[in-house]
Amino acid sequence: MVTLGCARNEVDSEELAGRLSDGGFRLVADPADADTVVVNTCGFVDAAKKDSIDTLLAAADLKGSGPTQAVVAVGCLAERYGAELATSLPEADAVLGFDDYPDIAAKLRAIVAGERPAAHQPSDRRLLLPISPVERVDTEVFTPGHGQRTRLDEGPMAALKLASGCDRRCTFCAIPSFRGSFLSRRPTDVVAEARWLASLGVRELFLVSENSTSYGKDLGDLRLLEKLLPELSGIDGIERVRVSYLQPAETRPDLVRAIATTPGVAPYFDLSFQHAAETVLRRMRRFGGTESFLGLLEDVRRLAPEAGVRSNFIVGFPGETEAEFEALCDFVERARLDAIGVFGYSDEDGTEAESFEGKLAEDEISERVEHLTRIVDEVTAQRAEERIGERVVVLVESMDDGVVEGRAAHQGPEVDGTTQVRGVSALVGEFVSGIVSTTEGVDLLAESDAQ
Repeated sequence: MVTLGCARNEVDSEELAGRLSDGGFRLVADPADADTVVVNTCGFVDAAKKDSIDTLLAAADLKGSGPTQAVVAVGCLAERYGAELATSLPEADAVLGFDDYPDIAAKLRAIVAGERPAAHQPSDRRLLLPISPVERVDTEVFTPGHGQRTRLDEGPMAALKLASGCDRRCTFCAIPSFRGSFLSRRPTDVVAEARWLASLGVRELFLVSENSTSYGKDLGDLRLLEKLLPELSGIDGIERVRVSYLQPAETRPDLVRAIATTPGVAPYFDLSFQHAAETVLRRMRRFGGTESFLGLLEDVRRLAPEAGVRSNFIVGFPGETEAEFEALCDFVERARLDAIGVFGYSDEDGTEAESFEGKLAEDEISERVEHLTRIVDEVTAQRAEERIGERVVVLVESMDDGVVEGRAAHQGPEVDGTTQVRGVSALVGEFVSGIVSTTEGVDLLAESDAQ
């Protein structure tokens, strides 16, 4: 099982692994030892699509030189393009959509036996997935994130899915068309899975969805996340809960307070700003702007001065003027964020923005990406330096030559940098504390404060 893309895909892979295990399959670590290689693809942006294709081709190269008999594409790219992907990539023996997941073991067994199932014809999943609680009970439409699960990673952090899909209609984003409308998991299911993860040694829960601020709206309670956080952080064995992907315009004061002040919840705010100029945001069909975003950050830091904040920005959106770009750069300098992703705009199939006029030349977009990236590198390094002298609590993820490395509360997995702590011995999965002494970019070095 090869997983590409986001943490939501990681959960989907573990659910597929659970279904396959129950269906008689045995998971192997090395693709070269596998009868079947299942690639859980990402279909978000061009770079991710290319990575998915390259991975499928590399897996196909294994056929004929070992036990590998079949390569199967699943995940977002497979769901989004279906038969089109199957036609353009004959090296893959099957392209399966989300609705094939419940019967994945039977599907794979047939594929290994030589059958070549017809790839599905993609449809707009926003039209398929009901969002009311009554309709949800009766639906047979499969939604990733609602099945059994086998862990593929023994690390002390695990993603836990709150919901699937998204009801927003951002003009640059195709995710709702293949992930469907927003569908919350029931709190009892979330808590039960969290307890199961804790029993396996997980110490940090990473709550994921396409829009965590919407959690509970289709269950009749938009403040359900605020109520759920204390319950999750109170589970025996769970020492840290982290929330991902907050929609800034929907991030209400009570949710800010819950994340900033609930014991056991990391004061960590993954705020998807995307831009700061109001005119660009409106063309993106998003809300907010420089002043409202700065006000939100002020509220966060008033409650939790040590809070970590990360965000992503799209540069070169159709019609972006020099003044609008300068407004974005000014916001990044004023916002003092801990981690930032910068993406140059590119058309996504089937999105509204694909038809917009005023497209910028690729060279202009690249220049703006480089310019903003230089600002980002400087700002995030300065923000890290501001933490010198700060006490941090680090979840240990590795240890090498007497130096433990992991993530402090302000650092999300994989993308926000790491913290090394010297002068302490610890096992993976333990929490250690230290005082930040030096920095390198967004990475921190701390000295143990153990007595």
